[in-house]
Amino acid sequence: MTELRQRGGGGDGKGVGEDPDSNDNLSDKEVACEDDRLMGMQGDTEGECDVDTKADGSDVPASTADTDNTPQCLNKALEGLPPRWKNYWIRGVLSLAMIFGFFLIIYLGPIALILIVMTVQIKCFQEIITIGYKVYRSYDLPWFRTLSWYFLVCVNYFFYGETLADYFGALVQREEPLQFLSRYHRFISFALYLAGFCMFVLSLVKKHYRLQFYMFAWTHVTLLIVVTQSHLVIQNLFEGMIWFIVPISIVICNDIGAYLFGFFFGRTPLIKLSPKKTWEGFIGGYFSTVIFGFILSSLLSQFQYFVCPVGLSSESGSLFTVECEPSDLFVLQEYKLPALVRNFLLPWETVTLYPFQIHSIFLSSFASLIGPFGGFFASGFKRAFKIKDFASTIPGHGGIMDRFDCQYLMATFTHVYIASFIRGPNPSKVLQQLLMLQPEQQVSIFNTLTAHLKDRGLLPPTA
Repeated sequence: MTELRQRGGGGDGKGVGEDPDSNDNLSDKEVACEDDRLMGMQGDTEGECDVDTKADGSDVPASTADTDNTPQCLNKALEGLPPRWKNYWIRGVLSLAMIFGFFLIIYLGPIALILIVMTVQIKCFQEIITIGYKVYRSYDLPWFRTLSWYFLVCVNYFFYGETLADYFGALVQREEPLQFLSRYHRFISFALYLAGFCMFVLSLVKKHYRLQFYMFAWTHVTLLIVVTQSHLVIQNLFEGMIWFIVPISIVICNDIGAYLFGFFFGRTPLIKLSPKKTWEGFIGGYFSTVIFGFILSSLLSQFQYFVCPVGLSSESGSLFTVECEPSDLFVLQEYKLPALVRNFLLPWETVTLYPFQIHSIFLSSFASLIGPFGGFFASGFKRAFKIKDFASTIPGHGGIMDRFDCQYLMATFTHVYIASFIRGPNPSKVLQQLLMLQPEQQVSIFNTLTAHLKDRGLLPPTA
């Protein structure tokens, strides 16, 4: 950062190149100041570094929320209200609009959901990369934005190709071009990334080395946070739309519940990173989220459309199908209540529930207790660069990343939860892999399986 400030001192570009020898390397004092700031140390250099620290704001972009893009009709309808209540109504109206849009996308089916996830991913990536570009805008770094978007394409090609081969192996085997791409998918992905890596090395420019490596790391961390976790969202979707809808809905519910409880009852600050967050909002959001998730899980568990894994329909010719025999997770079962619960909370001996409702309690608890830390992380990031929001895309809410900072953490937890406690051997995937083998290999496996079943007595000896 010291290098950045020393070289970017002049808006007319004269700060670079006036004295090549002095600009090429940082002085010992500058390096000491920079290291102290990075390590959080305070020592003898503290007074010497104060000037640079105060100048830090000159290279940080102004808040992207300064632009008011609230619809004119909404501004006119709310004029005269105190700013706090005006913001409350703007957030409320736009939240309802987004919820309605979410319901519409669910109605349109899995393809629409995948497209919206990709759109959100690209927008979040663009918002974070734009912040990096604005912070270091005085440097005309060669190929920075081009390489950032190139790496985004490479990573998406890798992840979506893996998903296609994993869930739609039968489709891949029917199409000859897809067979080639599937067989050499990882090599092609590596070759594409390697091309971008070489382009980055060739773009290195004297006097900007450190800054260019900052940006290289910035791009890769953004890819890790945004692209990898959005891929997990789609992986959850293929397990059944309920695994997509419930986690997203409970995070939204927690956000709304914490905001409402904090707005009306909030008195005790929760964390310094987000001064408006209160303990009252945090606790109220927890209970409202658990109740909401429990009820929503009960409603969705009744419909095949939500509980069936998303797969390939070879009979109807449709790419995606959501028809199946529901698993035990979505079949009503009777549970005997513990004595403590019967004595103090509920008067019943037994209750009839969908097993998924019990899992929803754990999902809701994570969304309420740990999920907000994704928002705190984003708040710390924004404070580091002195911005209020990632962008001003949604009036009253900020950017798309401001709305999805907790969703990505929730998606990762859901994926890990499914892999750890839910998913078992999948016969359809095993069958897809068998169909990809050579005919003689398929016959060999058939004979081995037949002999094994005869030995166990599951098939008659003459079968």
